[in-house]
Amino acid sequence: MSIESELFKKASIDFDKLEKYGFIKEKDEYRYSKNFMDNKFRADIIINKDGNVSGKVYDLEMEEEYTNFRIENVVGEFINTVKNEYIKILQDIKDNCFEDKYFLFEQSNRITRLIKEKYNVKPEFLWDKFPNDAIFRNLRSSKWFGIIMNVDKSKIISNKSGNIEILNIKLDDEVEKYLKEEGIYSSYHLSKKNWITIILDDSLSDEKIMSLVDISYEISNIKGEWVVPANPKYYDIINAFNNADTIMWKQSSNILKGDIVYVYVAQPYSAIMYKCEVVETNIPYKYKDKNVSMQKVMKIKLIKKYEKNELTFKKLNEYGIKAIRGPRSITSKLSKELNKS
Repeated sequence: MSIESELFKKASIDFDKLEKYGFIKEKDEYRYSKNFMDNKFRADIIINKDGNVSGKVYDLEMEEEYTNFRIENVVGEFINTVKNEYIKILQDIKDNCFEDKYFLFEQSNRITRLIKEKYNVKPEFLWDKFPNDAIFRNLRSSKWFGIIMNVDKSKIISNKSGNIEILNIKLDDEVEKYLKEEGIYSSYHLSKKNWITIILDDSLSDEKIMSLVDISYEISNIKGEWVVPANPKYYDIINAFNNADTIMWKQSSNILKGDIVYVYVAQPYSAIMYKCEVVETNIPYKYKDKNVSMQKVMKIKLIKKYEKNELTFKKLNEYGIKAIRGPRSITSKLSKELNKS
């Protein structure tokens, strides 16, 4: 495989950007030339109507094409320098005139772009054995909400064959509902109880697929739930929440925006008294005294107040919390109790 083919194999061209970049259109081709290495070499790049990239490098002093850097097993500092400088030119063209093309089929790439635009998530290629398969991971929870796989069509429809790409989407309780719709299939390779499969061949519209991706993303978007201690000897949190529903609080690096924080107020209360949502994180705030040291804070918004005898330390013991010396995630048993209503 040539240098050009290797570099651009997973890239999709935007023809509108070529002339702005400096390419000149000649019939069905776009041509671009650039001198490099102190004008000792020139790169001539050609892109055809199908978006295929080819190029030649010329030694301007010798007035002939320079090909040493393309010969396998030929090495040397000078040869490597020419090669690397040529690749930099190609890479800059790719960065400015192409988009990432991760998959073989167009709808797979369109859905990937839509996921990236909406959720800032790129596909992750995890398996050497299956280099064309990738997962989409929720940045908050690290849970998967989509998987694109390259399979034979017979894996999905028994009387059909041919290379296809599929998208597995997690729908949990809504699986049975959507399996009644045309173009949606029982999950391949994953739990049929929780996941469905779509063939990415434009049989379903991008809009329809993204509406299902949205459901899967929300299922994966698990919010962290934390208990954080507050000592009224050092900070009057009771008065703070009497005067405002949003306050600043010392941040643990594991807590993310959107997480739920239960504030445990120490003696004389010894109970969880506030449920809050984290609305902003990583706010710089340097402070240090004999009791506390802070580098950053978070902004928490009050959602609910509890009676002082409602979630006492004794009751928390029953749900697996034996000590609250710093921010800690709550047990699943306590989470179910707290989210009953």
